[in-house]
Amino acid sequence: MELRSRILHAAVADDGMSTAEYAIGTIAAAAFGAVLYGVVTGDSIVNALTKIIDRALNTAV
Repeated sequence: MELRSRILHAAVADDGMSTAEYAIGTIAAAAFGAVLYGVVTGDSIVNALTKIIDRALNTAV
């Protein structure tokens, strides 16, 4: 019974993995944020959003 308990605990336990998972998640989030910032602050996106806003404000109602 003790052997079965140890095997079950070894199969279910994930000790030591959380730090690596958090590190990878943090790096991925930072990289995604950097890419998103680069896309949003690019000239093409700013120009497209400006055109959309100008068109919305200048429509005749």
